[in-house]
Amino acid sequence: MVTEGFIPISKPLIGDEEIEGVVNVLKSGMVAQGEVVGKFEKEFSNYIGADFAVAVCNGTVALDVALKALGIGEGDEVITTPFTFIATSNAILFQGGRPVFADIEDRTYNLNPESVLEKVSPKTKAIVGVHLFGHPFDVNAILDICEDHNLILIEDCAQAHGAEFKGKKVGRFGTGCFSFYATKNITTGEGGMITTSDNDIAEKCRLIRSHGEASKYRHLILGYNFRMTNIQAAIGLAQLEKLDKLNEIRRRNAEFLNRNIRVEGLTKPVEIRGSKHVYHQYVLRVEDDFPIKRDEFVGFLQSKGIGCAIHYPLPIYKQPLYVKLGYGDVKCPVSEEVSSRVVSLPVHPGVNEDQLRYIAETVNSVS
Repeated sequence: MVTEGFIPISKPLIGDEEIEGVVNVLKSGMVAQGEVVGKFEKEFSNYIGADFAVAVCNGTVALDVALKALGIGEGDEVITTPFTFIATSNAILFQGGRPVFADIEDRTYNLNPESVLEKVSPKTKAIVGVHLFGHPFDVNAILDICEDHNLILIEDCAQAHGAEFKGKKVGRFGTGCFSFYATKNITTGEGGMITTSDNDIAEKCRLIRSHGEASKYRHLILGYNFRMTNIQAAIGLAQLEKLDKLNEIRRRNAEFLNRNIRVEGLTKPVEIRGSKHVYHQYVLRVEDDFPIKRDEFVGFLQSKGIGCAIHYPLPIYKQPLYVKLGYGDVKCPVSEEVSSRVVSLPVHPGVNEDQLRYIAETVNSVS
């Protein structure tokens, strides 16, 4: 079966509820940060199971503000993954800290706790774990390391809205940082959220995001303008109501592809027992016995009208910026191997069954 048109790798689903919410904000005249943002924060914190949520203007800022509030500073080492989007480690650089890259597991592509433990030093102050592609990292193992070495845990949940570890939503184990960029499981166009159950951390985040202002024209610390608008929050509220449904569609789409992609030489994504994967991305790994190389496979899929992407083509320490910063000698063998083999296929809720069947048939036709 051939489907008409190009199947995009991602597509935000915006409906009448989002449009109505934005129109109501515009009619109110209160378009900047206000009551709608506060409502979004409350409903998001309730959803995650954290006591507090602080809305900001994007996911990178969420990481930046959280690290600032947690006291990460000049010379502090922060262990993180090299196999993710660069914003995760850049946020550490913003503080004057030094990212220290631990290698990843070869099944989930998340931080390998054994590698993390090897990287702990007297200068280590925190761990930033990423729940990559929608699958939680091994929270218990990373928390044990944090407790044994008195380290702070920051969860990068930018790709994992609604994902669960041992029955609890990610973003409630440490300080959670979410993105609402257009490609995420829910979107506000741009936007971010910090979740925590520590009142002091929440208060510091609120000060940092808004000029250090405790009350009108009373500024306690050096702060920024990192606020979310009521317009963004109105979209977020409507999206949040749909999140569980949208995630279930992603999971069903991933299950369909897992069942129907049958060609040898492709490793499919896994869901480790005790975790709930929300499939921000559906990522295949192209092995040596696959008939064609990864980059050739990408070109083939695109020629057939199937949007695909490589998440991510280089470990962060191989990016030119990080080579200039002295990371040229870093080696994370699993990250390097995986980055040379992965390809993401469309799995978002906008993909219908005919399109899924076409994707599977096209992949299976490679010989």
